[in-house]
Amino acid sequence: MKKLILTTTLFVSTLTFAQEGKKSGEKLTQEQQTELQVKNMTLQLDLDEKQQKEIKSILVEQNKKREAKIAALKKRKEKGDTLSADEKFAIKNEMLDDQIEKKAQMRKVLKPEQFLKWEQNLENRREKRNIKRQKGMIKRKKAESIEK
Repeated sequence: MKKLILTTTLFVSTLTFAQEGKKSGEKLTQEQQTELQVKNMTLQLDLDEKQQKEIKSILVEQNKKREAKIAALKKRKEKGDTLSADEKFAIKNEMLDDQIEKKAQMRKVLKPEQFLKWEQNLENRREKRNIKRQKGMIKRKKAESIEK
């Protein structure tokens, strides 16, 4: 009986500790995130001072645009508005235009070998993100099949 109580207590305590890890601390500001991005790119691509300043300005501009769009979408969501197919198309089209613009700006700032490495890093991140999405979909399907 004592072993059962001890085992149960240990099991419950490990579950509670595992769930506490999901608390998130304070989030970084946009300036802090941008600074970290620039430093990370400097390490990966061996950027000089001029390139760092230019990339920082590109990232700041991009972050401002993204934050404005996110805020507008949140307001719509709070109102209960849903996006029509045409609005979804326009948002997606604008997002792709922004990506094309960023790529052109980066091509101007970076040297050819740096640009190739930057593109490869982007592709690697996309692949990792897709793998995570697939794993998440598999977990959801398993959970749905167990519930049924």
